[in-house]
Amino acid sequence: MKIAMLAPISWRTPPRHYGPWELVTSLLTEALVTRGIDVTLFATQDSLTAATLAAVVPAPYSEDPSIDAKVWEFRHLAHLFERAGEFDLIHNQADFPAHAFAHLVDTPMVTTIHGFSSDRILPMYQPYQDRVHYVAISDADRSPKLNYAATIHHGIVLNDFPFDASGSDDLLFFGRMHPDKGAAEAIAVAQATARDLAMYGIVQDQGYYERAVVPHLGDRIRHPGAVGGDERTTALGKAAALLHLIGFDEPFGLSVIEAMACGTPVIAIRRGSMPELIDDGVTGFLVNSVDEAIAAVARLPEIDRAACRRAVVERFSVERMADAYIALYRDILGG
Repeated sequence: MKIAMLAPISWRTPPRHYGPWELVTSLLTEALVTRGIDVTLFATQDSLTAATLAAVVPAPYSEDPSIDAKVWEFRHLAHLFERAGEFDLIHNQADFPAHAFAHLVDTPMVTTIHGFSSDRILPMYQPYQDRVHYVAISDADRSPKLNYAATIHHGIVLNDFPFDASGSDDLLFFGRMHPDKGAAEAIAVAQATARDLAMYGIVQDQGYYERAVVPHLGDRIRHPGAVGGDERTTALGKAAALLHLIGFDEPFGLSVIEAMACGTPVIAIRRGSMPELIDDGVTGFLVNSVDEAIAAVARLPEIDRAACRRAVVERFSVERMADAYIALYRDILGG
C-alpha cells in the first residue's frame, strides 16, 4: 500500500510549537511507517519524517513572511497531484483546496476534516462526495449535509506524555489567545479560586489579548508563550487541572487528551467534542458556565489522576488512530 500524505504548509510537520493539523499529520504518518506502510509525506522542506519526504515549499508561511501562502499552497498541491498515479491512495490533511483536483485523477482520496467551520465551505465539499472519503475527527463535528466514511478521534504518542501522579495546586490554560478558546474565562476562574494560572499559546487575536489577558498578567497569572517538547509536557503534568472554557463547538482538542495523558483532569465547557473526550466526574468536569467551572475546581480532589491516564491509553493512543485509518484505507481499496 502506497500512501501520499498531504500536510498543510502553515507550519512545519511536525510543528515546532503550535500547529495542530501538522501535528496530527505527523503522528499518523510516523505510526503508519512503523506499521510498514509506504508513505510519502508532502510537506514543507524543513519537515522531519521517517517517511519519504516530497517537498517543494521552502518554509512554512506562518513562520517565514517571504512565503506567499496562496502561491505556495497551489505549488504544493500541484506537486502531489502531478504524481497521483504513483500512489494507491491520497490522504488529504490540508482542507478543501485539494478537492479541486479530485476529479482530475483516478487515485482514491481521503480527507480528514479537521474542523467543519460553517456551511460556507460546503461548495468545496458536497460536489466531491462521490470522489473523496470524508473523515470526521469527532461525532460532534459531523455536518448533516455531508456523507462520512468514518469518525476517527485523534491519537497521541503516550510515551511523549509522562504520567504525573501529584500535579500541583496551579491551573493551566493551553490554547490560542482568542475569544473562542476561553483565556479570559480561565483568568476569571483562577482569580475566583485564588490559584496561580500558567497560560501557554500563540497570540492569534492581538486586540483581545491586550484587552482581556495582558492587564491580568503578573506573578500569579503568567503567559510564557507557545512551548513544545519537555517544557510542554512538564506544564501539562504539573497542574491541578486544564481549563478549557471554550466559546465555540471545538471539533476535538488535542491539549485535552494530552493533559489527561499526564494525569491532569480537564474542566471544559460542555460544547462540541468535549463530551466525547471527557468522562464527567471521572477524567474532569463538563460545565456550562464560569461559575460552574469555579465550583468544579473545589471538586478536583474527587478525580483520580490515574483514571485520566487510563482513559487516554484505552481510547486516544496513536496506535488506535493508525489502526482505524489503515482499516479505512483497506476498505476503500477493497482489502
